[in-house]
Amino acid sequence: MDINQSLIFNLIFFAGIAQIALVFGSLAIPAMLNWKTELVKVSLLIKQMFWTYAAYILVINLCFGVLSVFAIRELLNGSLLALLICGFIAVYWISRVLIQFLYFDRKSFPKGKIYMAGEFMLVVLFVFLSIVYSWAFYINWVS
Repeated sequence: MDINQSLIFNLIFFAGIAQIALVFGSLAIPAMLNWKTELVKVSLLIKQMFWTYAAYILVINLCFGVLSVFAIRELLNGSLLALLICGFIAVYWISRVLIQFLYFDRKSFPKGKIYMAGEFMLVVLFVFLSIVYSWAFYINWVS
């Protein structure tokens, strides 16, 4: 195993741990952003759809983490499946970075240092994940 191969293996493993940590950290978001009070303003169907989408995102993030921790070799074996999975994960996280800056209403963000620090850490994580899985996609592409 050469240095680049060792590096990408370690980065994917760390990305997996980070995504699993993100899932656990995300469990605090509803309380921190006061979702219960905010969702009182919408119909029951919208509330149910919101929680369903939130759960899907949480489970997808968890699955990305589990795949990255326990199937590193499979994610980098040069197969079509590895290429597509790494490509999908890369597009997912790149999209999340773009949404953060191009779609979310920045004026509505909560104020305070804790929220600014939290957003900064999340953006750094999302950019890191975008880079790692884009690189993994590239490695599979050239294999």
